[in-house]
Amino acid sequence: MERYHGQELGERPHIAVLGSSKIGNFVVTVPLLQALAERFNSPVIDFWGSELTRDFETELPQISWRFSWDRPDGNLLSSLSEAASQRLSEVGPLDLLINCDGFNPVTQVLASWLRPHFVAGASLSLNSRSSFPWGDHPYQRFLNDPDWDSPAFLARYPDFFKSNYIGELLCRLAFLDMPDSPCSLPSRPPSFSTPDVLIHVTTTRAAKIWPAAHWQEVLSWCSRQAITVGLVGSPPKRQQEDYNAGDLEDILLSTTDLIDLRGQTSLIELAGACLQAKAVVSVDAGPMHIAAAVGTPTLAVVGNDPSGLGASPIRLWMPRSSNCERTVSTFSCDGCEAVRFRNDSCLKESHFCMEGVPASQVITWLDRLLRTAEVSR
Repeated sequence: MERYHGQELGERPHIAVLGSSKIGNFVVTVPLLQALAERFNSPVIDFWGSELTRDFETELPQISWRFSWDRPDGNLLSSLSEAASQRLSEVGPLDLLINCDGFNPVTQVLASWLRPHFVAGASLSLNSRSSFPWGDHPYQRFLNDPDWDSPAFLARYPDFFKSNYIGELLCRLAFLDMPDSPCSLPSRPPSFSTPDVLIHVTTTRAAKIWPAAHWQEVLSWCSRQAITVGLVGSPPKRQQEDYNAGDLEDILLSTTDLIDLRGQTSLIELAGACLQAKAVVSVDAGPMHIAAAVGTPTLAVVGNDPSGLGASPIRLWMPRSSNCERTVSTFSCDGCEAVRFRNDSCLKESHFCMEGVPASQVITWLDRLLRTAEVSR
């Protein structure tokens, strides 16, 4: 096993991409998949992904074969072993493996056990006793850098990275340029009539939650304008358990005209609903990435100041598409950045960064967007 540094892989190379079990993480791997398909001659791309994003993975044309490394089988080790053995016997050994979820111990083990010729990203050594050395090229050693989101990151790698965007970093990991074509996700129409606007209000990090009062102000304005708004997300119980819903969603549903669409779509149907909506407003979470990827006008409600400092690592994760914009907080806070966004809840006495995003910003964006759409008809 060798570190990959851009070598030619020959005709129809066999490539494995190890994905993540989070929605946003999957979306940012799509540019890499597009770049691999453009760079190599008829590559066979295996995707070791997640049950959560299985529908997307199955439909993407760049993926030749896929398997969930997080499937809920009784004996996951046996399932992984059988799938790997069968796949390698059918197609042959891996020319290249790219680990897009390198901080995950499971994918580090899997990267080593699949025995690729070349590896990009984190992996254990072949004897599984230590980490495989990063390598000396900037596209290799940046993996050991602790602060990908900071402005200083780009200063340390002049002429190698155009941005901190995670999609670009994953492409550089494989010595590839970001593709010129926009990220494209498959979609499927939902079973319901899509409202004018879709919103998503919860996240896996409570520090990124926007106050209920601000949402209520936006929804009241929408009601006065006869704009229908739907709430998307997982089923209510899962929203409570995994996405810091608390009583936020219940408050909004009981005090406004908000339409409850939680749990009514698969992810690929959510993409279809976003495609049909006039706009999507979301906190920093998976649905924001999906909406941006399908081309819907999207507003990310983030508590970050004009320089990018705040509750979300937006330099790293904010979609780089013209249809996606973000809010700007009137308050600057480095609490989350100081701990590299590993905190769940806010670290300060008051949640000033998210409270510093006034509802008027969202209302102004919606008003401008919907008026422009009306005039263009």
